Amino acid sequence: MKLKSPYLIKPHSTVRITRLPAGETGPFKTEEAAAPVLVKHRDQLNTLQEVFYASQQKALLIVLQGMDTAGKDGTIRHIFSGINPQGCDVTAFKVPTPLEARHDFLWRAHNAVPPKGMIGIFNRSQYEDVLSPRVHKLISGKTARQRLADINGFEEMLSDNGVVILKFFLHISHEEQTQRLKSRIDTPDKHWKLSESDFHEREFWTGYEEAYNDILSATSHKHAPWFVIPSNYKWYRNVAISQIIVDAMQGLKLKYPSPTFDPSHIKL
Repeated sequence: MKLKSPYLIKPHSTVRITRLPAGETGPFKTEEAAAPVLVKHRDQLNTLQEVFYASQQKALLIVLQGMDTAGKDGTIRHIFSGINPQGCDVTAFKVPTPLEARHDFLWRAHNAVPPKGMIGIFNRSQYEDVLSPRVHKLISGKTARQRLADINGFEEMLSDNGVVILKFFLHISHEEQTQRLKSRIDTPDKHWKLSESDFHEREFWTGYEEAYNDILSATSHKHAPWFVIPSNYKWYRNVAISQIIVDAMQGLKLKYPSPTFDPSHIKL
Protein backbone atom coordinates (compact mmCIF):
# COMPACT_ATOMS: atom_id res chain seq x y z
CA MET A 1 0.00 0.00 0.00
CA LYS A 2 1.53 3.27 -1.14
CA LEU A 3 0.25 6.39 0.55
CA LYS A 4 1.53 9.91 0.10
CA SER A 5 1.07 12.30 2.98
CA PRO A 6 3.21 15.00 4.57
CA TYR A 7 2.25 13.47 7.91
CA LEU A 8 3.49 9.94 7.17
CA ILE A 9 6.25 8.68 9.44
CA LYS A 10 8.64 6.84 7.16
CA PRO A 11 10.01 3.50 8.39
CA HIS A 12 13.20 3.73 10.45
CA SER A 13 12.71 7.47 11.07
CA THR A 14 13.79 9.02 14.34
CA VAL A 15 10.75 10.92 15.55
CA ARG A 16 10.65 13.95 17.83
CA ILE A 17 7.03 15.07 18.04
CA THR A 18 8.05 18.43 19.50
CA ARG A 19 9.54 19.18 16.08
CA LEU A 20 6.35 18.26 14.22
CA PRO A 21 3.55 20.76 13.60
CA ALA A 22 0.46 20.67 15.78
CA GLY A 23 -1.24 23.81 14.52
CA GLU A 24 -0.90 23.89 10.75
CA THR A 25 -3.93 23.76 8.47
CA GLY A 26 -2.44 22.66 5.15
CA PRO A 27 -3.94 24.43 2.12
CA PHE A 28 -6.92 25.75 4.09
CA LYS A 29 -7.00 29.13 5.76
CA THR A 30 -10.39 28.75 7.41
CA GLU A 31 -12.79 26.10 8.62
CA GLU A 32 -15.33 27.32 6.07
CA ALA A 33 -12.90 26.58 3.24
CA ALA A 34 -12.30 23.04 4.50
CA ALA A 35 -15.92 22.14 5.24
CA PRO A 36 -16.93 21.14 1.66
CA VAL A 37 -13.88 18.90 1.42
CA LEU A 38 -14.90 16.98 4.54
CA VAL A 39 -18.40 16.54 3.11
CA LYS A 40 -16.84 15.16 -0.08
CA HIS A 41 -14.70 12.73 1.91
CA ARG A 42 -17.74 11.49 3.85
CA ASP A 43 -19.58 10.83 0.59
CA GLN A 44 -16.58 9.00 -0.80
CA LEU A 45 -16.25 6.89 2.34
CA ASN A 46 -19.92 5.96 2.17
CA THR A 47 -19.50 4.68 -1.39
CA LEU A 48 -16.17 2.98 -0.73
CA GLN A 49 -17.47 1.27 2.40
CA GLU A 50 -20.34 -0.34 0.52
CA VAL A 51 -17.93 -2.01 -1.93
CA PHE A 52 -15.56 -2.83 0.93
CA TYR A 53 -18.33 -4.55 2.89
CA ALA A 54 -19.68 -6.40 -0.13
CA SER A 55 -16.33 -7.69 -1.38
CA GLN A 56 -15.12 -9.05 1.99
CA GLN A 57 -11.58 -9.15 0.63
CA LYS A 58 -9.94 -6.89 3.21
CA ALA A 59 -10.44 -5.58 6.72
CA LEU A 60 -9.54 -2.02 7.73
CA LEU A 61 -8.13 -1.26 11.17
CA ILE A 62 -7.85 2.41 12.13
CA VAL A 63 -5.86 3.19 15.28
CA LEU A 64 -6.34 6.54 17.03
CA GLN A 65 -3.86 7.64 19.68
CA GLY A 66 -3.12 10.98 21.30
CA MET A 67 -2.81 12.89 24.52
CA ASP A 68 -5.94 13.47 26.59
CA THR A 69 -8.36 15.85 24.78
CA ALA A 70 -6.61 15.24 21.44
CA GLY A 71 -9.99 14.50 19.86
CA LYS A 72 -10.26 10.76 19.29
CA ASP A 73 -14.02 10.73 19.95
CA GLY A 74 -14.56 13.79 17.76
CA THR A 75 -12.57 12.26 14.93
CA ILE A 76 -14.82 9.21 14.91
CA ARG A 77 -17.99 11.28 15.12
CA HIS A 78 -17.12 13.75 12.35
CA ILE A 79 -15.49 11.44 9.81
CA PHE A 80 -17.60 8.30 10.07
CA SER A 81 -21.05 9.80 10.60
CA GLY A 82 -22.16 8.92 7.07
CA ILE A 83 -21.15 5.29 6.79
CA ASN A 84 -23.33 2.24 7.39
CA PRO A 85 -23.02 1.29 11.08
CA GLN A 86 -23.36 -2.39 10.14
CA GLY A 87 -19.91 -2.23 8.57
CA CYS A 88 -18.05 -0.44 11.35
CA ASP A 89 -17.09 -1.33 14.92
CA VAL A 90 -15.47 0.97 17.49
CA THR A 91 -13.47 -0.43 20.40
CA ALA A 92 -12.30 1.76 23.28
CA PHE A 93 -9.29 0.57 25.23
CA LYS A 94 -9.18 1.68 28.85
CA VAL A 95 -7.58 0.22 31.96
CA PRO A 96 -7.46 -3.58 31.46
CA THR A 97 -10.17 -5.53 33.20
CA PRO A 98 -9.10 -8.27 35.65
CA LEU A 99 -9.68 -10.87 32.92
CA GLU A 100 -7.71 -8.89 30.33
CA ALA A 101 -4.85 -8.40 32.79
CA ARG A 102 -4.55 -12.18 33.17
CA HIS A 103 -3.96 -12.59 29.43
CA ASP A 104 -1.03 -11.46 27.31
CA PHE A 105 -1.23 -7.72 26.63
CA LEU A 106 -2.23 -8.20 22.97
CA TRP A 107 -5.14 -10.53 23.73
CA ARG A 108 -7.77 -7.84 24.05
CA ALA A 109 -6.57 -6.07 20.90
CA HIS A 110 -6.53 -9.23 18.80
CA ASN A 111 -10.01 -10.06 20.03
CA ALA A 112 -11.27 -6.75 18.58
CA VAL A 113 -9.56 -6.87 15.17
CA PRO A 114 -12.22 -6.48 12.44
CA PRO A 115 -13.06 -9.38 10.11
CA LYS A 116 -12.87 -8.97 6.36
CA GLY A 117 -15.44 -6.55 5.03
CA MET A 118 -15.48 -4.52 8.25
CA ILE A 119 -13.90 -1.27 9.38
CA GLY A 120 -12.61 -1.41 12.94
CA ILE A 121 -11.65 1.72 14.86
CA PHE A 122 -9.48 1.49 17.96
CA ASN A 123 -10.02 4.45 20.29
CA ARG A 124 -6.68 3.98 22.01
CA SER A 125 -5.17 0.59 21.30
CA GLN A 126 -2.51 -2.00 22.04
CA TYR A 127 -0.09 0.90 22.41
CA GLU A 128 -1.68 1.84 25.73
CA ASP A 129 0.16 -1.11 27.28
CA VAL A 130 3.46 0.54 26.35
CA LEU A 131 2.50 4.11 27.24
CA SER A 132 1.15 4.53 30.77
CA PRO A 133 3.01 1.54 32.29
CA ARG A 134 6.27 2.91 30.93
CA VAL A 135 5.62 6.54 31.92
CA HIS A 136 4.69 5.48 35.46
CA LYS A 137 7.59 3.00 35.63
CA LEU A 138 5.35 -0.03 36.03
CA ILE A 139 7.39 -1.80 33.37
CA SER A 140 11.08 -1.58 32.54
CA GLY A 141 12.57 -0.11 29.40
CA LYS A 142 13.46 -3.63 28.32
CA THR A 143 9.84 -4.76 28.68
CA ALA A 144 8.62 -1.70 26.78
CA ARG A 145 10.99 -2.48 23.89
CA GLN A 146 9.90 -6.12 23.89
CA ARG A 147 6.25 -5.08 23.73
CA LEU A 148 6.98 -2.83 20.75
CA ALA A 149 8.66 -5.75 19.03
CA ASP A 150 5.63 -7.91 19.83
CA ILE A 151 3.33 -5.26 18.36
CA ASN A 152 5.41 -5.15 15.18
CA GLY A 153 5.03 -8.91 14.81
CA PHE A 154 1.32 -8.72 15.60
CA GLU A 155 0.66 -6.03 13.00
CA GLU A 156 2.73 -7.82 10.38
CA MET A 157 0.69 -10.97 10.96
CA LEU A 158 -2.56 -8.99 10.59
CA SER A 159 -1.31 -7.43 7.36
CA ASP A 160 -0.36 -10.86 6.00
CA ASN A 161 -3.97 -11.90 6.63
CA GLY A 162 -5.64 -9.05 4.76
CA VAL A 163 -5.96 -6.38 7.44
CA VAL A 164 -5.14 -2.86 6.22
CA ILE A 165 -3.74 -0.87 9.15
CA LEU A 166 -3.71 2.93 9.41
CA LYS A 167 -2.44 4.51 12.64
CA PHE A 168 -3.01 8.16 13.54
CA PHE A 169 -1.37 10.15 16.33
CA LEU A 170 -3.51 13.23 16.98
CA HIS A 171 -0.88 15.84 17.73
CA ILE A 172 -1.91 18.75 19.96
CA SER A 173 0.25 21.21 21.85
CA HIS A 174 0.32 21.48 25.63
CA GLU A 175 -1.20 24.95 25.29
CA GLU A 176 -4.07 23.59 23.22
CA GLN A 177 -4.77 20.89 25.78
CA THR A 178 -4.88 23.61 28.46
CA GLN A 179 -7.50 25.52 26.48
CA ARG A 180 -9.60 22.41 25.88
CA LEU A 181 -9.58 21.44 29.53
CA LYS A 182 -10.45 25.00 30.51
CA SER A 183 -13.36 24.96 28.07
CA ARG A 184 -14.67 21.77 29.64
CA ILE A 185 -14.35 23.26 33.11
CA ASP A 186 -16.21 26.39 32.03
CA THR A 187 -19.01 24.44 30.30
CA PRO A 188 -21.25 22.48 32.70
CA ASP A 189 -22.56 20.26 29.90
CA LYS A 190 -19.01 19.06 29.30
CA HIS A 191 -18.20 18.18 32.89
CA TRP A 192 -19.05 14.55 32.19
CA LYS A 193 -15.94 14.41 29.99
CA LEU A 194 -13.66 15.38 32.86
CA SER A 195 -11.85 13.01 35.18
CA GLU A 196 -9.16 13.45 37.79
CA SER A 197 -6.74 11.53 35.60
CA ASP A 198 -6.95 14.23 32.91
CA PHE A 199 -5.25 16.64 35.27
CA HIS A 200 -2.97 14.13 36.97
CA GLU A 201 -1.54 12.87 33.68
CA ARG A 202 -0.71 16.41 32.52
CA GLU A 203 2.16 16.33 34.99
CA PHE A 204 3.72 13.56 32.89
CA TRP A 205 3.40 15.32 29.51
CA THR A 206 7.12 15.10 28.75
CA GLY A 207 7.20 11.43 29.69
CA TYR A 208 4.37 10.69 27.28
CA GLU A 209 6.14 12.64 24.54
CA GLU A 210 9.25 10.52 25.02
CA ALA A 211 7.21 7.32 24.97
CA TYR A 212 5.44 8.36 21.78
CA ASN A 213 8.77 9.26 20.17
CA ASP A 214 9.90 5.67 20.68
CA ILE A 215 6.57 4.19 19.56
CA LEU A 216 6.42 6.22 16.36
CA SER A 217 10.09 5.57 15.57
CA ALA A 218 9.89 1.83 16.16
CA THR A 219 6.49 0.83 14.79
CA SER A 220 5.80 2.79 11.59
CA HIS A 221 6.11 0.38 8.69
CA LYS A 222 4.83 0.11 5.14
CA HIS A 223 2.23 -2.43 6.24
CA ALA A 224 1.22 -0.43 9.35
CA PRO A 225 2.14 3.25 8.90
CA TRP A 226 1.86 6.00 11.49
CA PHE A 227 0.63 9.49 10.58
CA VAL A 228 1.21 12.40 12.96
CA ILE A 229 -1.79 14.65 12.29
CA PRO A 230 -1.76 18.34 13.30
CA SER A 231 -4.81 18.46 15.57
CA ASN A 232 -4.90 21.86 17.26
CA TYR A 233 -7.58 22.73 14.72
CA LYS A 234 -10.21 20.03 14.92
CA TRP A 235 -11.66 20.79 11.51
CA TYR A 236 -8.29 20.33 9.81
CA ARG A 237 -7.62 17.13 11.74
CA ASN A 238 -10.83 15.68 10.31
CA VAL A 239 -9.99 16.65 6.72
CA ALA A 240 -6.42 15.38 6.95
CA ILE A 241 -7.36 12.00 8.39
CA SER A 242 -10.35 11.44 6.11
CA GLN A 243 -8.19 12.18 3.06
CA ILE A 244 -5.71 9.47 4.03
CA ILE A 245 -8.49 6.93 4.64
CA VAL A 246 -10.14 7.72 1.30
CA ASP A 247 -6.82 7.38 -0.51
CA ALA A 248 -6.11 4.05 1.17
CA MET A 249 -9.53 2.58 0.37
CA GLN A 250 -9.42 3.78 -3.23
CA GLY A 251 -5.97 2.25 -3.57
CA LEU A 252 -7.37 -1.19 -2.79
CA LYS A 253 -9.33 -1.10 -6.07
CA LEU A 254 -12.00 -3.42 -4.72
CA LYS A 255 -15.02 -4.44 -6.77
CA TYR A 256 -18.45 -5.82 -6.01
CA PRO A 257 -18.50 -9.62 -5.96
CA SER A 258 -19.99 -11.53 -8.87
CA PRO A 259 -23.71 -12.26 -8.44
CA THR A 260 -24.62 -15.75 -7.27
CA PHE A 261 -27.50 -16.02 -9.74
CA ASP A 262 -29.00 -14.24 -12.75
CA PRO A 263 -32.06 -12.25 -11.64
CA SER A 264 -33.13 -11.33 -15.18
CA HIS A 265 -35.65 -14.17 -15.34
CA ILE A 266 -37.33 -13.25 -12.05
CA LYS A 267 -40.85 -11.85 -12.40
CA LEU A 268 -42.58 -10.11 -9.51
